[in-house]
Amino acid sequence: MATQLKSFPFTPFKIRPSLSPFRFFSSAPFVSTHSPIRISSNTLKLSTSRLDRVVSAVVSEENTVGSSSSATDVFKLSYLEGNSWLWDVGGVKILVDPILVGNLDFGIPWLYDAAKKFLKNFQLSDLPELDCLLITQSLDDHCHLKTLKPLSEMRSDLRVIATPNAKPLLDPLFNNVIYLEPGQSSDIEARNGAKIRVQATAGPVLGPPWQRPENGYLVSSPEDRLTLYYEPHCVYNKGSLEKRRADIVITPVIKQLLPKFTLVSGQEDAVQLAKLLHAKYIVPMRNGDLDSKGILASILQTEGTIESFKELLAKELPDAQVLEPTAGAPLEISRP
Repeated sequence: MATQLKSFPFTPFKIRPSLSPFRFFSSAPFVSTHSPIRISSNTLKLSTSRLDRVVSAVVSEENTVGSSSSATDVFKLSYLEGNSWLWDVGGVKILVDPILVGNLDFGIPWLYDAAKKFLKNFQLSDLPELDCLLITQSLDDHCHLKTLKPLSEMRSDLRVIATPNAKPLLDPLFNNVIYLEPGQSSDIEARNGAKIRVQATAGPVLGPPWQRPENGYLVSSPEDRLTLYYEPHCVYNKGSLEKRRADIVITPVIKQLLPKFTLVSGQEDAVQLAKLLHAKYIVPMRNGDLDSKGILASILQTEGTIESFKELLAKELPDAQVLEPTAGAPLEISRP
């Protein structure tokens, strides 16, 4: 598998005063009917009550691909709850921020302990053959050691692209890791010969202002006709994105708040992100829909809704479409 590392100009990220190192994300199941989105007919037969029993079929290669299209510029996005995604980008299969084994508790379950609602019986063996593991941040809700340790036992040679902040956690597990600073990029070549480019962007700073920011990513399709942007906090460096474009933006749109802390941004910030990148499609991450308990869960509040985000977006970017994913079901996006 060939990789190539390149650098791009980067403007240092400024810390947001309200940011806290605790962030939690999830999504309730929902579905979109917007064209040109296509969902596998097998997926449409699933109900949320059956998701646990059929999770293997949902995320298998056959059903995730789900389309007879031979075009390589296609994104197939399967949301696996929490911060976890399985992407098929023109045949290149990428696992993103997986939380697939056990709960999310940051090692302090009395403070916060969260389980998935819909894909409860998911197993690592249900995944298709992967080409890359993509890690945005170094904390447990992205770099989840309960998941990564058994995954590394299965595939220690798996190509990994990650923030350098996760190096102490990933180096003992995987032997094929590329750490990207914001502005750097790497090419990934899959077994089928398809090649995509992943470029890191600046995400949140989880610590003192001089600390390296975590990562967001721009992912370009094999023929470079579609680009996806992903950052799971809706925290971004405007200066470093001003000259970038992304057809698809995956972002939280509902704010998550603790007293005096913004855990996850959204709403007007998500609208400005979509406008900045000239997005055609916004795939919203629904926050806070895990089965959670603990002190933080009891005081966590939300601000805004999907509908209020749509209203804000319509004023600023009226031609953009909001595509709401179903947990476990591939959402296919291609150029018309």
